[in-house]
Amino acid sequence: MPGAPAPLKAAAAAALTLFASGCQFSVDAEQARICRIALPALNAPGSQIIIERTQPGPGGRSVRLDYRVEGLVGPPLRHWAVCRFAAEGLSASKAELVGVDTDRGPLSGSSVYLLRRFYVDSVEGLMADPGPGDRAAGLREVPEPVAYLAQQVLVSLPRTGIYGLLAAAYALVFGLVSRINLAFGELAAVGAAAAVAGVAMATGLGFSAPLAGLGLGILCALFAGALYSAVAGHFAVARIAARSAQPSLIATVGLSLFLMEYLRLAQSPVTVWIPPIWSDTLPLLRAGSFVVGVTPVSLVTSGVAAAAAAALLTTMHRSGFGRAWRAYADDPKAAALSGVDGRRLLAGTLALAGAMAGLAGTLVVTQYGGLGFAGGFQLGLKALIAAVFGGIGSVAGALVGGIAIGAFETLWSAYFPIEMRDVALYASLIAVLVFRPGGLLGSRDPGPREV
Repeated sequence: MPGAPAPLKAAAAAALTLFASGCQFSVDAEQARICRIALPALNAPGSQIIIERTQPGPGGRSVRLDYRVEGLVGPPLRHWAVCRFAAEGLSASKAELVGVDTDRGPLSGSSVYLLRRFYVDSVEGLMADPGPGDRAAGLREVPEPVAYLAQQVLVSLPRTGIYGLLAAAYALVFGLVSRINLAFGELAAVGAAAAVAGVAMATGLGFSAPLAGLGLGILCALFAGALYSAVAGHFAVARIAARSAQPSLIATVGLSLFLMEYLRLAQSPVTVWIPPIWSDTLPLLRAGSFVVGVTPVSLVTSGVAAAAAAALLTTMHRSGFGRAWRAYADDPKAAALSGVDGRRLLAGTLALAGAMAGLAGTLVVTQYGGLGFAGGFQLGLKALIAAVFGGIGSVAGALVGGIAIGAFETLWSAYFPIEMRDVALYASLIAVLVFRPGGLLGSRDPGPREV
């Protein structure tokens, strides 16, 4: 795209990464694991099974394994097996083994039933998993400290994206009206519940492919987050005209508790999980026996977060909404004299911030499987810290703060005592507030910003 803005180019690159992921990550890791577990039962006891290749089976909903069997005597023997499953993608029954074909002939229905019922999920079967084989052969060797650091950076990518989107939601509202909405964590939980509902609808309609299910889940989460934020923010932020921010802050605390209890009653206290997708680790580097890898779902989650952040920055800097937002944030009275409708602008800002929170909840579900009704509180608190750290009145600063906090948490957990992680996080926040009250990209005024 010659001449396109850099954020648009980044968004396009992330979208291409997402599309490529749907085309290339075609072997389900859970189905491949179940098929590997079945192999020892098909061969002589005591044989060593070495997986040489894993690929999609014919006709879909199947996995083919090419493997080598090394016995105590005789030369190694090469075989293949194709495991067929009841479903694929996001369907709950995708791990149900329904058939096994081998180079020596297909297994009977009774044998497949006994294999599934008494072996695959047993302790004996789990212990007999031969593993995915040496997929790290030929990888570049790096020093062990470099490999360990690279692994931690890759692990932190989804978390930084989630924190960044939530922190941007805080910055959108605070930058416009100097009000903090403490309910964005719960709005992320609302988005997570809507995403799970969207995935369930997609699978119920027969669209079990991950891209279809997650696409509908994202749309549902964006709509739910925007709707709940706009309606709730109208009463907890827009309708409270007090000069002090404290009444609105207290109202958003009540809104947070209301949404938490609402989710508990609406979806029950039991967290609904979606099946893992794109979870097979892709090896990248190695340091001896330590292999640096990343899961495709982490790349997809990080790519979606990067695309959303790029689109948000482009909207704030290139669109009429963004120009009106910056004008009103700088001088509300002058913006009103120039024709900016403050109430309409605040409603749109609340909806946009809620959509970002809902998308963050969707990414939590995609990466980790689910988000409980009370799980948004801690998530929202960390995102608020990220927004303050980066500059709570700056959308770009909030995104940078999300990256910084996500990386800080991951690296501290990797190198220092994990029980001191939150203490160190809050101490670093205090240091930022003391030496740079406006945050990394916020106001440079040495005095504290009025909140």
